[in-house]
Amino acid sequence: MPIREDVLVVGGGLAAATAALAARETGKSVRLVAHKKSTLRQASGLIDVLGYVDGDGPRANPYGAVADLPEDHPYGLVGEAGIREGLRIFDDAVGDAYAGGHTDANALVPTYGGTVKPTARYPESVAPGLASIDEDTLFVGFEGTTDFSAPVVAEHVVAAGVPFAARGVTVPFPKTFRDDARATRFAKALDEDEAADDGGGVRRALADAVAEHLTDEERVGFPAMLGDDRDAEVREELADRLGVSVFEVPTGPPSLLGLKLEDRLFAALDEAGVRLSTGNPAVGYEADGDRIEAVYVDRKGKNVPYHAEQFVLATGGLVGKGIGSDRERVTEPVFDCHVPHSEDRYEWSESEAFGGHAFARFGVVPDEELRPTAASGEPEFSNLRAAGGVVGGADVAREKSASGVSLATGAVAGGRAGEEA
Repeated sequence: MPIREDVLVVGGGLAAATAALAARETGKSVRLVAHKKSTLRQASGLIDVLGYVDGDGPRANPYGAVADLPEDHPYGLVGEAGIREGLRIFDDAVGDAYAGGHTDANALVPTYGGTVKPTARYPESVAPGLASIDEDTLFVGFEGTTDFSAPVVAEHVVAAGVPFAARGVTVPFPKTFRDDARATRFAKALDEDEAADDGGGVRRALADAVAEHLTDEERVGFPAMLGDDRDAEVREELADRLGVSVFEVPTGPPSLLGLKLEDRLFAALDEAGVRLSTGNPAVGYEADGDRIEAVYVDRKGKNVPYHAEQFVLATGGLVGKGIGSDRERVTEPVFDCHVPHSEDRYEWSESEAFGGHAFARFGVVPDEELRPTAASGEPEFSNLRAAGGVVGGADVAREKSASGVSLATGAVAGGRAGEEA
């Protein structure tokens, strides 16, 4: 029997998950086809909507800043309603695991590099550490971990002009691991309250080690590895033993907060009844005129057709390999959609490292229905929509808008695909 759904979403990240959930809300059958594990596990776990416009910011209200963006920005197509719909789907999917839905304003979250990042949604474990809270802070790092220097974090946070004093200390984790141990290993030890090197539980030993450095601080921030399955329990016990609030600081890849978010989204997809096909790449398509009939998925060297009425392309941008490039050209590899770019590759970037690089905005050009268009401006296919990083026009890293663009375009593309199927 052929594999057939009403809507087929190609991709495995935030945009793809949102598109699949939006399409499923219309009552249609939906399948998500994902090749590699998503880039969520490399991300901070924060949900940014819009923090900067052309380097100016941080902006307090992301919705108010949308009007200052270029006309070809994806937000110009989906509007404020699309952004809010994407956040609504996200909030429904993650439940009370995330905070920030009570306000339209950005929160300011300290990160592992000491920057203060404007973000719209953030894990509950991060909430007590917001930079807007006037509570003196002790940042704690662990010996042997190289990607989180608590003294550097504290120094940079203070330099950002926060309304509290901060300092950082480095302590030994109370259980010795291999030098290449990952954040998940530390988290598991705290989850299970494994035996510390001194024979007691690691939670008690960690609290004792930190207590030696506490003076008048009202909260303590740790790198985001305070447990996985029992993270709330771990933080509660540490806070009780220390007598201050405890929070997590988002870290770099591999990100435990990103892994948790990926797990929650895939659990939401499963609960919604979205069929999942993972581990195999989409390698081509079959079309009849301007309509796609099927996407071919490589399964052990055999191209298997996945049929649908409507399709959503959400494979990511340059980082996620949804947009490909070589020394000559820039391409979209699944449907060969048009990606505008200069023929002179030296115009793809600027000499200034943090400048407005052209490559950052590479992607397909959608019409008002989020259908990728050809060079002529006409839709490539009548039943294909695009969402997330594969959509061009946004410098998401500079704007701090990657998650918001994924959510908004995913919600609109998925919803319209479901309505048309």
